[in-house]
Amino acid sequence: MIMVTIKKAGDAKIRPAAVGKTEREPSDLPNGLRELFHPVSINRMELKNRAVMPAMGTGYSKHDSTVTDRLVAYLARRAQGGAGLIITEVCAIDPRGKGFPSELGIWKDDFIPGLSRIPRALHESGAKAAVQLHHAGRETFKIVAGDLPEAPSAVPSAILNQPCAEMSIERIQEIIGAFASAAVRAKQSGFDAVEIHGAHGYLVNQFLSPFSNVRTDAYGGSDENRARFAIEIIKKIREKTGPDFPILIRVSADELIKGGYDLSFIQWLAPKLAEAGVDAIHCSIGVYSTPGNLSIAGFDTEPGFNLFRARALKQVVKIPVIAVGRIADPRLADQAIARGDADLVSFGRQHLTDPDFLAKASRGDFDGIRFCLACNQGCIERLSYEMKSATCAINPECGKEFKGSLGKDPQGKKIWIVGAGPAGLSAGLAAVERGHQVTIFEREREPGGQLRSASKPPHKEAFLQWVGWITRRLNRLGVSIRLGQELTGELIASGKPDLVALASGAIPVRPAIPGINSENVCDAREILLGKVPLKSPAVVLGAGYVGMETADFLLSRGIKLTLLEMKDSLPVNNLTAHGYWLNYRLKKSGAAVLLGAKVIRIEPDAVVYQQAGTEQRLTPAALVVTAPGACPENQLEQFLKKLGIPFRIIGDAKKPRRLLEAVHEGFGFLDPEPS
Repeated sequence: MIMVTIKKAGDAKIRPAAVGKTEREPSDLPNGLRELFHPVSINRMELKNRAVMPAMGTGYSKHDSTVTDRLVAYLARRAQGGAGLIITEVCAIDPRGKGFPSELGIWKDDFIPGLSRIPRALHESGAKAAVQLHHAGRETFKIVAGDLPEAPSAVPSAILNQPCAEMSIERIQEIIGAFASAAVRAKQSGFDAVEIHGAHGYLVNQFLSPFSNVRTDAYGGSDENRARFAIEIIKKIREKTGPDFPILIRVSADELIKGGYDLSFIQWLAPKLAEAGVDAIHCSIGVYSTPGNLSIAGFDTEPGFNLFRARALKQVVKIPVIAVGRIADPRLADQAIARGDADLVSFGRQHLTDPDFLAKASRGDFDGIRFCLACNQGCIERLSYEMKSATCAINPECGKEFKGSLGKDPQGKKIWIVGAGPAGLSAGLAAVERGHQVTIFEREREPGGQLRSASKPPHKEAFLQWVGWITRRLNRLGVSIRLGQELTGELIASGKPDLVALASGAIPVRPAIPGINSENVCDAREILLGKVPLKSPAVVLGAGYVGMETADFLLSRGIKLTLLEMKDSLPVNNLTAHGYWLNYRLKKSGAAVLLGAKVIRIEPDAVVYQQAGTEQRLTPAALVVTAPGACPENQLEQFLKKLGIPFRIIGDAKKPRRLLEAVHEGFGFLDPEPS
């Protein structure tokens, strides 16, 4: 069995700033996480601990911006895990400020009955509830906003390239009033606090930034003028909601873009926000245009990378500071609070991956925590690029809480699963949790399937850690994983399982290129699994994710290489976080990239290719790595049909795709098939 070891944090020696602290005896605190599970207060709002679930878009609301059963059930499930504060996803204070069609609304009293369902549900589990007040500004589309998007200046979004209209002074005052009215509605709905979304390139951030605000009146130009909009919103909310209602603001501590503001500006601004009436500052980073999508950082970015910025804000204010930025492990959060980096810590995507992670940490069951991979496949990329509601790549139950549990099958079946890759392991977990007798057969001596090789490129180690988590879970539940044993037709015939899940994965495509079987040619998986010795210089054929990641792996080991791609542009673009960093490292390494290059033949020490109609010869080529794709492997399908044994084909055995599809398809293989 694969074991995952996470180094335990030692006892903290530095006490955090005593902001809103409630004293209690150390013996009353769980498993040494003295700081994270310490109560804290924000204004008059008392939180049972310092763990925050920040606002994250889900797409679970209706297109009329009202609350759904799905959204309430999803949030309630997270509250059951033990977070002290849960902040709703963005909630539009004006219809023209909607960022996407199904964004929640709070711009009129009609929304109050639906919104009130959220705090009622969260309070049942002891969590406090805040609503995030939002206006997208220029970062939206006319079809969503119902009119031309509005902004401090008529400067189009650098990402959306959407024309926008400059707001008049009168319109600015209307929106300031709309924020305040929305806060009143939040209070009337039973929310314990509001958070102003002043980060990530949305309207409040747009006013703060010289990157998007080129006004020359009272709301632009100097630092004081660019800060005026945010400060007036805070003052108006305080005026309308009274002195005791908590007001939070989320800011990007550094935009990290040319022409934007940096950390020193937010350090200057933070005390002014507190003076205006803010009770806590949520320290995020980046805007839409920030390279590498750091607002929702992927696995190429180190955990806790933004903590030093939170600490910089703590140095200039006396109100609580909330840290956020790729923090999944409660031990890392506890250390950060102990060091004085922050007073509270936000766990975003970790709440999607494992809603019970805080409860597990409180009893010391860190091996039982399913840690977020920061892959972004099911959450932000699914929302932004696929226009689908959010989920989690490795938690297929995320977003389905409203459907309830299917429960145990009283007629437990004998289920055999072919393959211990992500689809097979996920299928095994689904089956055993429904009361079935499960056996998983894996011909390799280690579980994981393609994740064994996919976890080898730089920064992707967490993918194999997920394999460790799910195999531990399966072992706890009594599932037999037979490693090094291939499931044969004879074994099926003698064992007579009631159902077979074919999760046998995919095999690499061997392109029909003369010389492909030469001694210097190998498949990307063979390289990543260490089955062939590394030689330099190398030539990688194919610049999809497998080719790019294999090139990244080789470069990290000092191998000089050339990447050949048939298409005229790289298939892996800069829009996703991982895609950006792959391209960045490839460019920084100085590796040669040849686009529009069709390989004609492979020679013992050369690759001959055609580019722009001209045949060229690339030499020396000590190692040639193929990464052209994969095809399903289903050797047992016909045999199962002949025996009449029911079976389902799942994961890459059905069609090579991503981790998300493999895990979700595996977990749902027992669901009734659509007619």
